[in-house]
Amino acid sequence: MDIRQKASLFAISAATVLAGSKFLAGGVSGSMAVTSSGLDSLLDVFMSGINFLAIKKAAEPADDAHQYGHYKIEDLAAVGQSLVIIFSGLTIIYTAVRKFLKSEAIVYTGLDLGVMLLSLAFSVLISRVLIKVAQKTGSKPLRADALHYTSDLYSNFGAIAAICLSYYTGKIFFDLFFAVIVGIIILLSAGRILWEGFSGLMDTRIPEAVGKEIERVIAVMPYPYAGYHKLRTRISGSKWYADFHLLACRKATIDEAHDLSQKVELELGKMHQSLDVTIHIEPCPGECDLTDETCLVRRKKP
Repeated sequence: MDIRQKASLFAISAATVLAGSKFLAGGVSGSMAVTSSGLDSLLDVFMSGINFLAIKKAAEPADDAHQYGHYKIEDLAAVGQSLVIIFSGLTIIYTAVRKFLKSEAIVYTGLDLGVMLLSLAFSVLISRVLIKVAQKTGSKPLRADALHYTSDLYSNFGAIAAICLSYYTGKIFFDLFFAVIVGIIILLSAGRILWEGFSGLMDTRIPEAVGKEIERVIAVMPYPYAGYHKLRTRISGSKWYADFHLLACRKATIDEAHDLSQKVELELGKMHQSLDVTIHIEPCPGECDLTDETCLVRRKKP
């Protein structure tokens, strides 16, 4: 089990404890803000579970049916999760509005506040762990998970504010208002995850800054490097791909051209641990009758 799967299991365990605690507290008091936060935590369990399965499947080696690997399952998981989360966000908003119109009573207990403070602490811990692992591994499911747990911080703050304001004023408006805010936060988070998932399925290019760095690394290669063209990049799950045509001096040997391509692959591999590079070697264009002294490319030869 790699570090990504361990981080995902940690998130599942913590979110399960939080969801149960919030539903218990919300059921006792009738607080919609606490109950909606509990539903949000239950979705965290679902989302982290899907992420765990997606990460596990994506880590499997390529096979005859999937010769480029299984990385796109991470994008599919992100799209599926976001659709479920959007539905839950709409449900929270609808339930809060209906409860406000019916003016149902809410009886707060110290359990509500205690559970939400505990949830706040757990959300900070989980989000920090997931962000750290996501940055280290480039995992899209973990990045989506970290984004959702970060949004939990706002929903937890909202629930705590709702409990305090409603308790001291005796009005349920604050509870239901913050429940709607939680629902909106969930919708916004889901929209961002959905966009990232679709972007991966559409083979979106890698970040522009990284693409510029790839160009810089290629351009400073020594003899027999003579240029490049047709550079293309894309992202599939947590995997990055780049392919291009590498020009080599037509007077270079096959071994020299091959060594050049290996050197380029090695240097580019240092940029991102999941970068897969495919290089097509081509000779310098046109007829070449230059000598070692007149050819700028050959003069770079050590």
